[in-house]
Amino acid sequence: MLQHEPIAVPGEARLIVDTRVRATHTVNPWLYGKFCEHLGANIYHGMEAQILLNCTLASWRFAAGDDHPDGGVRAESDRHRFTERIMAYGRRQAWPDPDRIVEAYLHGSAFAWYPVSDADDRLVTVQLSPDIGPHGERAQRVEVHPDLSNASPGPVGSGGIGQWVYLPLHRTKTFQYRLVGRAIIPCEIELCLKAVDSPEIATSTRISLGSDWHTVPGLLTLPDDAPAEALYQFSATSAAPAHFVLDRMLLYPSDHVGGADPDVIRMLREAHLPLLRWPGGNFSSGYHWRDGVGPIDARPTRPNPAWEGLEFNLFGTDEFIAFCRAVGCEPMICVNAGDGTPDEAAAWLEYCNGGPETPMGALRAANGHPEPYGVRYWEIGNEIYGRWQVGWTTAAGNVDRYERFRQALLSVDPTVQLLGCGYGNEPNSDWNHTLIENAGTRLRCITDHILTGGSVNADTDPVELYHAFMGYPSVLEGRYRALETTMRRAGLVEPHLAITELQLFAHFQGEGKPGGRLTPATMPRPDTIAEALSLTTIVNTCIRLGRFVELLTHSATVNHGGGLRKERERVYANPVHHAHAMGHTLAGGTPVALRLACETFATQHAFAHIPPLAQVPVIDPMAVLTESGDLVVTLVHRGGDCGPIELTIDLEGFRAHQRAEQVTLAGETWFDRNTREAPEKIVPRRTQLTLGAETRLVLTLAPFSISQVTFHEAGSDSASPT
Repeated sequence: MLQHEPIAVPGEARLIVDTRVRATHTVNPWLYGKFCEHLGANIYHGMEAQILLNCTLASWRFAAGDDHPDGGVRAESDRHRFTERIMAYGRRQAWPDPDRIVEAYLHGSAFAWYPVSDADDRLVTVQLSPDIGPHGERAQRVEVHPDLSNASPGPVGSGGIGQWVYLPLHRTKTFQYRLVGRAIIPCEIELCLKAVDSPEIATSTRISLGSDWHTVPGLLTLPDDAPAEALYQFSATSAAPAHFVLDRMLLYPSDHVGGADPDVIRMLREAHLPLLRWPGGNFSSGYHWRDGVGPIDARPTRPNPAWEGLEFNLFGTDEFIAFCRAVGCEPMICVNAGDGTPDEAAAWLEYCNGGPETPMGALRAANGHPEPYGVRYWEIGNEIYGRWQVGWTTAAGNVDRYERFRQALLSVDPTVQLLGCGYGNEPNSDWNHTLIENAGTRLRCITDHILTGGSVNADTDPVELYHAFMGYPSVLEGRYRALETTMRRAGLVEPHLAITELQLFAHFQGEGKPGGRLTPATMPRPDTIAEALSLTTIVNTCIRLGRFVELLTHSATVNHGGGLRKERERVYANPVHHAHAMGHTLAGGTPVALRLACETFATQHAFAHIPPLAQVPVIDPMAVLTESGDLVVTLVHRGGDCGPIELTIDLEGFRAHQRAEQVTLAGETWFDRNTREAPEKIVPRRTQLTLGAETRLVLTLAPFSISQVTFHEAGSDSASPT
């Protein structure tokens, strides 16, 4: 559907759009899916709305590396190294005194918490130590004693435990808390939110703790003049000598959506997200789904099996389904084929899709969800070829696991669509061939992860690196066509590929240096406009591959890869989020033929799985006829050093109205990005266009841009000026 003629005329190009030649397939909306994982701040402090860090006061697991012999991460026990990790958290969280967190952690506090006591003459001593909660996990013991070194008369001050937080005060001033605790001697506890630099701006409430474990919910409302951007302290203190144990303290904004962040929900819904993959990722190879269902306060906190930190199990299967329904997208689940069993996966499928008369369907109903969820897509394992993966295996082991999991899952629900674990970045690997040859027609779909770019440093040519990423889709197209051929030779009549993770994945090594060619800040990264351009060109490639690519779930939703960013409880979009929304305009449309004449670029070096490239067009076009009859042309200017391009577009077979619209997403450089301080630096910009004679349009494409031009059919209602 695309023919390209290289020309040596810089700054000029021509595109002929021939709507008389149409593809036999339509654009699959699931090419615009996303991926989420229990990693860093993707779920917790990202999609999920709970504000407090380490809300279950659990034993934090700092990661020492992902080279455990059986896969997964090792725990860091070196005091110097985990002190460095705490200081790094402090920089990211903008804590005013990270040393205070280090000192508290080394003296019995749960990570991210610290002892709180009054100042001046009303001093107390606070002693923190680990304890055991009602379900056998770490809790926090808090002892508040009069300071015997204080000889001043007067009442004893208050003391307890606290944490620095930022709050989403741009949306709400009211917050829901939930505390689980007990007291050795019944006492009264004050829960307080106050501005660190303006302590007179505060709200508090008193609760009673008895000798038995008790769950206490309630509300805290800050005054209307509470500064929205300020740092606050959340604390639980006693104004008298006290001795109590806390199992968990949770704090949600009052406008949360079933525990999820309402800004994240809104922005994904507005982008028309069609499909969401969960729970991983590497995390899925060590995740046991039963931990994440049932009463939330009874769910265990576990060490994250794949990443630093903890899994609080606040966001499990029911919460994921509710999140998808709030967004309006289809759920997709990757089962644990690492240290999980086929029976465990089958029970998970029954929990999601079984009727209430089945054992797991009955459990779902008992948890408040009588109707089956109807999850259609199930992925059998994530990257289980990798030694970093919990329960990694060999190519033959992958065949064995696929067959056993497939049989178990289909015995529960034969209508589900299964995805076999392919080898990331190498679609024509021995790993894939082994699975294809052995599973044959029992394999309908195989996965790929596009995570490449390799190690770069200050001496790397930045234009070469950028061009490597921009031209990689042309390499992928050939590799994917070869994979499709292999699958057909194995007897598959309709083989499919699912790209379940992708993002720009180069890693800067070493230190920057004066006069260096590349720096971490000038790299093509997932938070830059380069990710938007890369994703759009990869999706264009998938469209050209017809029905072979069944779905694509880009990495990721929030605070991982490219998508949304959430910092200090403020959510803003990376450029790729806007590109996703623009691309979804093509969904359901029919691709048409294109003839492009433009200059090209080439590269001399390989970057991991990206070989040297030759004659890559600086423009990547896609055109579709939409279901409403419009012609939408998407144009990616991916040239790194060629400047603006004057493009002439001629339409053949389409009688266009004189007026058209252009939406442009552009950066000034390939490393341009949005930030919390400038969240709308790169957003779609709309302009009106007027066609010339003979349905010709001339426009200038800026470098590092995606332009989407919508032509209306003459005489159609959509051609009316807006």
